[in-house]
Amino acid sequence: MALKDALQALPIPLVAGIFLFAYGVYHFVIYPAWLSHLAQIPNAHWSVPFSRFWILRERFLNRENRTLLATHRRVGPIVRIGPAELSIDGLDSVRTVYPGGFEKPGWYAVFDNYGVPCMFSTKNSREHSLRKRMISNVYSKSYLHASEPSRAQSRIILFDRLLPILRESAAPYLAPHGIDVHSLFLGATMDFIAAYLWGMRNSTNFIQNKGYREHWLELYKARVENGFFIQELPLLTGVCRMFGLRLYPATVEWATKELENWNHELCRATLESEVMADVGKTPPEDEPVVLKAVLSGIDKEEKTRGRDSPIFSTTIQKRDLAVESELFDHVLAGQETAGVALTYAAWRLSQNPDLQRELQRELRSLRPGLEMRGVGVGAGELPDPKDLDALPLLHAVLMETLRLHAPLPGAQPRQTSSFCQIGGYAVPPGVRVAAMAHTLHRDRTVFPEPERFVPERWLDGEKDREGLRERHRQFWAFSSGGRMCIGSNFAINEMKLVLAAIYSNFTTYVVDDSGMEQTDG
Repeated sequence: MALKDALQALPIPLVAGIFLFAYGVYHFVIYPAWLSHLAQIPNAHWSVPFSRFWILRERFLNRENRTLLATHRRVGPIVRIGPAELSIDGLDSVRTVYPGGFEKPGWYAVFDNYGVPCMFSTKNSREHSLRKRMISNVYSKSYLHASEPSRAQSRIILFDRLLPILRESAAPYLAPHGIDVHSLFLGATMDFIAAYLWGMRNSTNFIQNKGYREHWLELYKARVENGFFIQELPLLTGVCRMFGLRLYPATVEWATKELENWNHELCRATLESEVMADVGKTPPEDEPVVLKAVLSGIDKEEKTRGRDSPIFSTTIQKRDLAVESELFDHVLAGQETAGVALTYAAWRLSQNPDLQRELQRELRSLRPGLEMRGVGVGAGELPDPKDLDALPLLHAVLMETLRLHAPLPGAQPRQTSSFCQIGGYAVPPGVRVAAMAHTLHRDRTVFPEPERFVPERWLDGEKDREGLRERHRQFWAFSSGGRMCIGSNFAINEMKLVLAAIYSNFTTYVVDDSGMEQTDG
């Protein structure tokens, strides 16, 4: 009775404060650290059961990749990095999370262009599957290898644009100064993906229009480099904006608006042009392959399901915005990722003259080859896509570049929707789980001396067939499962074409490679 009498003697606000304090200690300290299911999982830092501060700091400082690589090597393949967040590194865990059943978290909402989801940003698996079905065919390897529009577009981009600029840069009076291949490769990959989306006539010419290319890349850079608060702390960002406080530069919104208008104009111009009329008179290079596929897919979904479609309100009712959102995602992702990989491939080849000569010998065995024969129409021909794809050393160079310099090396988050088993641990719903190409590609048991550039890892060898299979299984440059990069075949095809065209005609050297360190994320 003494405790009861003592409590009755205390003021009600004080009693309420004591209970709230006790509840807070239990909910935010005792339960997450010792009683929750995640308490069994090793911590990356002592603070992670209580706060996201540690991992948010690493992301803000652009060092998440290297930090988590060191953490996994120290702690193991499953690591807790926040109160409800895990990082996974084992192939078995990746196969549990990424084939399906784990939805995308709200982190991807930033990719809802024009406020409308695209395939990449769609959180629900069923809706994602419907959007993917509309365009997966035109990005398949068999379709690309047989595509007349793709072949015609590639020939123009390589022989009429890219190779002439490289030939000019090799002139004696310019060669000592070199050429900014990062900017040029981003221009080339933009022209490839834009032509496939909208057709050659209505797309970009970033290779030759250097001034606008540099302006566009500055806009894109402003948008990409300031996404931390919007993605990681959206609630705080929104509250601060209500009070007139901005956590990121105003240039981010200006850049996004200009890029969206640019994309809108390309879509509008193509939709209003005669290439949309299916009369059989459009030259193959002017065929807007992806745009037509998206439009056809939406029309089919509307006729088949109508109002019952899961994407009725977000896609069928907002047809124009849905089309623009989808193509905007393709063009933003398609230019940067392949452009980054090509930059590193050329850098690595320029550092290794013997490897470069060996690659040149392989490429010059192609019939027809990619050697230039003058300028304009007939300047060169493209080899059979299957023959190009089958070149072992070219493939090995590209694979090793993508392993060591994955264009998207950072976390690819998913979220648990129910209790599940990951790596032997019971994980409750609502937990963010992510793997990273940066850590998977540096597994020392699969890739000995992982920081070395060794294309020979990917060459078919009689002595190490199982090792080669294991390396392919752990290769994650395009993610894996039902939501892996839909443009992987397109990217590999264009990158092989660009590298083959360059090294069939030129030898490259490093003039200045300062700033080649890859950024995080």
